[in-house]
Amino acid sequence: MKRRTKTVAVAAAILLTLGAGGVAVASGDHSPAPAAVSEAAALTGTAKLYRPAGDDITFSFDAHLAGADRQDPMKATGTFRFSHYKGDWGGYAKVKVDCLTTGGKVAVVSGVVVETDVKEFKKARVGVTVHDDPAGDRLGYTWMTADPQKDKVPPCISGAPFEKVEEGTGDFKVLPWEFVYPTE
Repeated sequence: MKRRTKTVAVAAAILLTLGAGGVAVASGDHSPAPAAVSEAAALTGTAKLYRPAGDDITFSFDAHLAGADRQDPMKATGTFRFSHYKGDWGGYAKVKVDCLTTGGKVAVVSGVVVETDVKEFKKARVGVTVHDDPAGDRLGYTWMTADPQKDKVPPCISGAPFEKVEEGTGDFKVLPWEFVYPTE
């Protein structure tokens, strides 16, 4: 489709211009989970980034770390998606989670793109950071390098959460991971 081709080129150009930063909103009760919870960590929800120029940039997460895998964040499972559209151009990506770490109201998730209409994103690893802040959620991302296929992003790495989420769109929930200290 012409729109998709044009969309991919524009999305790649815009994301390259933006650099390695992004924003999303998180909300909800983020108090420590009871010990009986079967998950060690989780990041769920959807939000749209704030863009006064009218861009439609959305992030959705469904990432989990089982309680049995508490000590190995690279055993996380799930997916996340992001898209960037404006007018008749844009693009999207679906990512298979390969790492999830959380601490308090902050989550860092990474994964490999398994579906996209942006050529440069195919099979690239990307990372996203979400800060669930009652004063206004934020999101950051890492993936745009000179060559996403060559310059690989390591697992569990992402940028600082400096972008704002559009008011009223954030429903992110971060289940904070709690480190279990070994006893002697």
